[in-house]
Amino acid sequence: MQFNPDFPCAYGEPLATAVFRQFPEDFQVEEVLGYEPGGEGEHVYLHLIKRGENTAWIAKQIASLAGVQEMDVGYAGRKDRHAVTSQWFSVYLPPSKPEPDWQQLVNENLKLLAFARHNHKLRRGEHQANRFVIRLREVTGADRQALEQRLETIRDNGVPNYFGEQRFGRQYNNLNQAESLLIDRKPIKSRSEKGIILSAARSWVFNLVLAERVRQNNWRDMVEGEPQECPSGPLWGRGRAITRGELAALEQQVLEPWSEWCNALEHQGLQQERRPLVLQPEAMQWQWLGGDLELSFSLSAGEFATAVLKEITLLTQAGAPESGE
Repeated sequence: MQFNPDFPCAYGEPLATAVFRQFPEDFQVEEVLGYEPGGEGEHVYLHLIKRGENTAWIAKQIASLAGVQEMDVGYAGRKDRHAVTSQWFSVYLPPSKPEPDWQQLVNENLKLLAFARHNHKLRRGEHQANRFVIRLREVTGADRQALEQRLETIRDNGVPNYFGEQRFGRQYNNLNQAESLLIDRKPIKSRSEKGIILSAARSWVFNLVLAERVRQNNWRDMVEGEPQECPSGPLWGRGRAITRGELAALEQQVLEPWSEWCNALEHQGLQQERRPLVLQPEAMQWQWLGGDLELSFSLSAGEFATAVLKEITLLTQAGAPESGE
């Protein structure tokens, strides 16, 4: 299959160009857990700030210091490497086991903000939201008034809730592996790697449907047969079809060329779900810093900041993202 990630924008072509991630500080993410650790239990929660470090690598360092397996370390999502991010980790450590000196994790790129015990492992997607502060450098190609009008439109109406390209891997390798797994039936031994590949496949199917809704300019509208209280698209899996009428026909038409993928996903133990089509940034603000534009906003877990940036500027990317979740 051919993977063309050039999904349409909702408000026309981006109005400007900008340099993205020239420095880690240009992309700041604060993970909002949404609850406080209870203070007791068999898991230690660590609140860390990392700069230019990989989430999986940090998890490995925690496991090594605690003397546990890597699978005993949990986190809510992979955060970008070329960035400054605050993030929670959990590590399974029964009270009977000596607790290490967590300050040994600290270095010039890693700070420990807090640690406390809790009664369960931190799972993927468990956090409530992410707060972003993003600096787009050397913004050119549009006058500020036009760009600010676009920003006001995004603030008021939201953007298409695309999965970001980082979900699909470098050069879309996750989708190539999905093709091998789903169509060529080449097994993937690693459970975690298989999960990443299946997630990429479902995300691609969702983006295809959302892209067509954007082309039809009805991505913010309720279509007859919608099973939810807001416009939604499919996260493919097994189970009875929950769409009806016009919406079911639309999605079937879009996904007909991908029917083999959809059939294979149904046999991977995944249950069908729905995902909102509209991403609504919260507390969105902006300011000009010379020729740079600084944006701040919050997104719910599973939403991608790049979906917002896509509607504003073409990005010359100095640093490649690991993830946007």
